[in-house]
Amino acid sequence: MKKDKNLYGKIFLSTFFLSAFTFGGGYVIVPLMRKKFVNEYRWIDEQEMLDLIAIAQSSPGAIAINSSLIIGYKLGGMLGAFISLLGTVLPPLIIISVISMFYLSFKKNPIVNGALKGMEAGVAAIIADVVIKMAMDIGKKRDRLAIIIMIAAFIATYFVNIMVIIIVCGIIGIIASRFNKK
Repeated sequence: MKKDKNLYGKIFLSTFFLSAFTFGGGYVIVPLMRKKFVNEYRWIDEQEMLDLIAIAQSSPGAIAINSSLIIGYKLGGMLGAFISLLGTVLPPLIIISVISMFYLSFKKNPIVNGALKGMEAGVAAIIADVVIKMAMDIGKKRDRLAIIIMIAAFIATYFVNIMVIIIVCGIIGIIASRFNKK
């Protein structure tokens, strides 16, 4: 990736805009980050984006914040990480601060409640889209181990604590990477 003249400004404005107009949690911002940083700016390739998001998911904390930090660091080092974090955190902070001043008015408003219920369906569709695209990317590579792990982890979430699944998948990943080096 060649350095853009206004890299830090673009990082801030991109993350600020994405964060300001994304509703429904961190998993909704992931496909938008992909569209912006992979497709539009071409700063990151598709595989690298998937790897960065996987790291963000496995780290403790909100995925939107983790993704923003990791992508910002990848693009612009520590300053890029700080700027992308600032761009991601400011919009919700400002919006929540303003909404909290009018909370009692919004709380019982049927129009606001209806709009929020409608947005839930959109959020579910976006999250499903991300999961399907990521699964299709894994399926295209025909990596049997990754497909088996994905299906087993999906099923195991019903029966097993998510922390156990993360640890087991991490161990499998470490073992598999050691065998792939040989």
